[in-house]
Amino acid sequence: MRQVVQSVRSGETTVRELPDPVAAPGGLIVANVASVISAGTERYVVELARKSLLGKARERPDHVRRVLQKLKEEGFFTTLQQVRAKLDEPMPLGYSSAGVVLECGRGVQHFKPGDWVASAGPHAGVVSIGKNLCARIPEGVSFEQAAYTSLAAIALEGVRLAKVSLGERVLVIGLGLVGQISVALLKAQGCQVFGVDLDPNRLALAAKFGVDHGAAGAPLDEVRAFSDGFGVDAAIITAATDSNQPIEFAAEACRAKGRIVLVGVAGLNLPRPPFFAKELEFTVSSSLGPGRGDPFYEDKGQDYPIGFARWTAQRNMQAALELMAAGKLPVEHLTTHRFPIDRATEAYELVTQRREPSLGILLQYPPASPVRTRRVALRASAAPQGELGVSLIGAGNFARLMLLPLLEHAPRIAFRGICTAKGMNAEYSGTKHGFAFATTGAQEIWSDRSTGAVLIATRHDLHAELVIAALRAGKHAFVEKPLCILPDELSALEQCILDLGDRCPVLMVGFNRRFSPAVEKLREFFAGIAPLTVSYRFASKSIPADHWTQDADIGGGRIIGEACHAIDTCVALTGSVASRVYAESVGEVPANETADDRVFLTLRHANGSASSISYQAGADATFPPERIEMIGGGRCAILDSWGSLKLWANGRSRRWRGAKDRGYRLELATFLNACRSGGAWPIPWEQLYGVAEASLLAVQSLREGVPQACGRVSTEPEPL
Repeated sequence: MRQVVQSVRSGETTVRELPDPVAAPGGLIVANVASVISAGTERYVVELARKSLLGKARERPDHVRRVLQKLKEEGFFTTLQQVRAKLDEPMPLGYSSAGVVLECGRGVQHFKPGDWVASAGPHAGVVSIGKNLCARIPEGVSFEQAAYTSLAAIALEGVRLAKVSLGERVLVIGLGLVGQISVALLKAQGCQVFGVDLDPNRLALAAKFGVDHGAAGAPLDEVRAFSDGFGVDAAIITAATDSNQPIEFAAEACRAKGRIVLVGVAGLNLPRPPFFAKELEFTVSSSLGPGRGDPFYEDKGQDYPIGFARWTAQRNMQAALELMAAGKLPVEHLTTHRFPIDRATEAYELVTQRREPSLGILLQYPPASPVRTRRVALRASAAPQGELGVSLIGAGNFARLMLLPLLEHAPRIAFRGICTAKGMNAEYSGTKHGFAFATTGAQEIWSDRSTGAVLIATRHDLHAELVIAALRAGKHAFVEKPLCILPDELSALEQCILDLGDRCPVLMVGFNRRFSPAVEKLREFFAGIAPLTVSYRFASKSIPADHWTQDADIGGGRIIGEACHAIDTCVALTGSVASRVYAESVGEVPANETADDRVFLTLRHANGSASSISYQAGADATFPPERIEMIGGGRCAILDSWGSLKLWANGRSRRWRGAKDRGYRLELATFLNACRSGGAWPIPWEQLYGVAEASLLAVQSLREGVPQACGRVSTEPEPL
């Protein structure tokens, strides 16, 4: 399928051939028939992308402040790497489309294949979209009309926030797509409407949407006359400009205790005198309505109860469609141009260069193929003989910033397939790094005979399922931590390995720290000594409570998702898995934070060693992030931030200093060598299982408040 993609770095707008996306749980696959370019919003995005780096910085000073903060916290090279990665991310364009449902994901009951729907999906032949961002198209409404639904819902939310009532007089500033629709919605509400715009053609078009009066510029005297000298009851700003003038004009035009709603883009320097004198209300509208931007609503399909949120994003979309069906929202008058998707770049040139008057620009799509295309070839050559074919599933920040650069320098490998759920990042990263094909279906990786090893870097909830599928397909598997996030998944993994027996390919989890040169020095220093005591302090950055890694269903939480690094390092240093785990977190925290990422873990190891792990989120960014102290056999050691190690023995101390190497390069090289040569796994299964089990039991201990015995080793029943 074809999709419009914007490059942030180069500013180039292209139409790319991508594999069809897959249906996510709670989502739909929709074959678009038509979509609408939102001239204001999308022009801003494209023009910003086409600016120089300095121009981008001037346009978005908030991003500059974030970069400066990162420089202070993380240093120059890390910040540079992250900025480059962000600039390299391809960006989908568009958010208002209509088409036919092809497939429904798990948990979708109110839509069926064949339904006509409007969606907040991008400009693409086939889109994957959450069910709450779709609305069924009623009879009598065409696909071209329905393609305006998301824009209409944005306008409708602005009208709702203005809290207008029958007979009120309302000013609409900016008569683009959303402004014209706002006029029609206000008239349907029984209001009298005054519209302003700089373009006389748009003023003339507003008459078809029922505007009562219109004028160019900022005609304050005319607005006052329209409102019998009192001022308008409400003003809705739908213009897109950097200027503060629309806010100032709206404030002067409103009556005492009037209401101003910003739907578009304008300067936000609120003039105090009119706001103070009139006690004006000011609100910024949040796109389609309640639910927009909420991952639980958009991605998981969790609707808001109607008694608590009468008009959600989806309900606004449905209401807009019903107004179209009733003939009260004549969006067909907005269309000035139509382009097939293959000529979308011409459409964007029309928007940005403004060679001729335009307003509603429709992109049209050919009928979708009845067969889903999950794979797109990126190059024709096969993997050279004697090289290890490597495929990648997941192309997020970690894969692009860490795994792919390391793989590029690894000897004797051939890039095969790269897989992501929606295909855009797969195609982009695959083309950049020389992969043979991009796909949205993991089955394409399993069936590829030239793929010998698979790297899995998806969200955590998919790890176990993908590892099992890879091993059963005969592929060596490297999975980023954690191995799994549920006990049932761990049991299924063990059963898979038992079933495969000696035929089981190599499995490795991304526990890079045990491959650090500093950890190897510690192991050598304490070789043959047991029991040992290990104290591991892990000071991590804060992550919002609503971040996906904190979601127990997706990320598993930070104990399972990140503190597992510390657990594995303690296992590697002591040479023994945990036999018992106890966890305790801090006390009460603010309601919008979590306590699960500020914990102490105590591990009793099977060989009698003991480890104490302090995992603390929210430390100062300049504080050393990790520190390990070890004692045993008359020897002591302290490792600070992987580059500074001090060792004590026989009344003497010595220092070892090295680069702050956390082991990523050696970890990956060790995995690739094991794939080629066979033999023992780089990390024994007993330890992979033991770390996953200890992580899961730490969460259980945190919930129950008591120590948890690990099931694979015999333990003594006495308390810790």
